[in-house]
Amino acid sequence: MAIAKAERLMNLALCLLGTRRPLTKRELRSSIEAYVEAFGPGYAMAFGNGNADTGGDAFNRMFERDKDDLRELGLVIETVEGIDGDIGYLARRDSNRLPPITLDAEEAAALGLAAKVWQQARLAGAASGALQKLRAAGMPLAEDGEDYDAGQPHSALEPRIPAHEASFEPLMLACRDRRPVVFDYRKSTAAHPEQRQVEPWILECWRGHWYVAGWDRDRKAERVFRLSRITGKVRSRQGRFTAPVPDHVTVRETVESWAGETATGTARIRLRAGHGYPLRARALSVRAVGDGWDELEIPNGHGLDAWLVEFGPDVVVLEPAELRAEVIDRLRAVAKG
Repeated sequence: MAIAKAERLMNLALCLLGTRRPLTKRELRSSIEAYVEAFGPGYAMAFGNGNADTGGDAFNRMFERDKDDLRELGLVIETVEGIDGDIGYLARRDSNRLPPITLDAEEAAALGLAAKVWQQARLAGAASGALQKLRAAGMPLAEDGEDYDAGQPHSALEPRIPAHEASFEPLMLACRDRRPVVFDYRKSTAAHPEQRQVEPWILECWRGHWYVAGWDRDRKAERVFRLSRITGKVRSRQGRFTAPVPDHVTVRETVESWAGETATGTARIRLRAGHGYPLRARALSVRAVGDGWDELEIPNGHGLDAWLVEFGPDVVVLEPAELRAEVIDRLRAVAKG
């Protein structure tokens, strides 16, 4: 938003909030400096002296846009018809005052953590401003770089939710506004990305990675996409969603099943020393076998083959034979392109 427009909207909002009676367009035009500078004081319109008002139509259009912008920002503007038939406007303070806000320790911590998601995003300023307003209202939120701990001793650990992917912000806005999107996506088993047309529902972070769930228009089914595999820009599309948005979207459960989290058995793999820390974190046992390799026993479930492929030459599946064959098939598919 241009500085001039922001200042004009602020002055209009202050006029509407500061008046005890409805103000007409004539009064607002002659009271707000930006309107006077752009269109003149409008004496002909204000005092009915019969002179032509060349800026009247342009002022009316700007005023209606400004009024709509303020309403979109949340200001409640009332339209009142006077005894003489003139239309007046005002914003009552009691209608534009937030109710008392009370947060418990968990809610305050969650708000502070949510604001940190935007540290590298375009809405970082808005998130910071919202926290400052809550602090001014007496909310016990964390200061910059700290976490609210409800009186507990400060910890050296600070929870963070990274949001470094360029696709995070456009997808978040598309989820909020219910807008379809198009992006190029590279599957773990494919050498090249392919275009996806998606109606995004929700974003969720799991184990340091962001995922978006939504309706894949081409496959006519629900799908979950990992943001780090989206290449290029996320492009918005016109139109509405074609599929209903479910009340509950199981993003985490879906990703867990892909990653073998819903284990039905165990698998034995060989992993290069110093690599594959996510696998090591889930390992049931680890032992060194020499030559720079370790042998791990890990939970085995649906989708483990797709996860193991991501580690490329640093992992070798020993057993079961079915898992080994699935990983080899996926690697061959990637090699063929």
